Amino acid sequence: MSDTHDRLPTFRRAVAMFERMKVEAIFHAGDFIAPFAAKVISPAVLSLPLYCCYGNNDGEKAGLKNVLPHIVDGTVRVELGGRKIVMNHFIDWFTPEEIEWADIVISGHTHEIVNQMQGGKLLLNPGECCGWVTDRCTVAVLDLDTATAQIVDVHHD
Repeated sequence: MSDTHDRLPTFRRAVAMFERMKVEAIFHAGDFIAPFAAKVISPAVLSLPLYCCYGNNDGEKAGLKNVLPHIVDGTVRVELGGRKIVMNHFIDWFTPEEIEWADIVISGHTHEIVNQMQGGKLLLNPGECCGWVTDRCTVAVLDLDTATAQIVDVHHD
């Protein structure tokens, strides 16, 4: 998921959907905005592993770090389910070495869905969970066995 932008109803619905689907981890590619919104997926309330990074609108970094102690300022690099995954808020913020290393490249920022194979790598932007720009609230569900993703709509009021 990415770009939740303080829209608590869709953020909460997305997390509840992930829990019902029994996903094994959550990736958030930034732009939580305020620390109060990040509490939706804080380790205090969520039992799933969480990987997250700051976005360009996450100005209150100290407050976010208090809620999400493991938030990364830069690129998240993780090996999970036999896949090498990198995540950063904006695709242009990756180094060529980070993209070269990865099987799956997750980004956000543009609020536009990207779900395509390119050069043997899955490039994934789940779109915007907030729905502020496109009026479509979306997240992605990643299958590490097949290195494919499904874009899922999160319904909003």
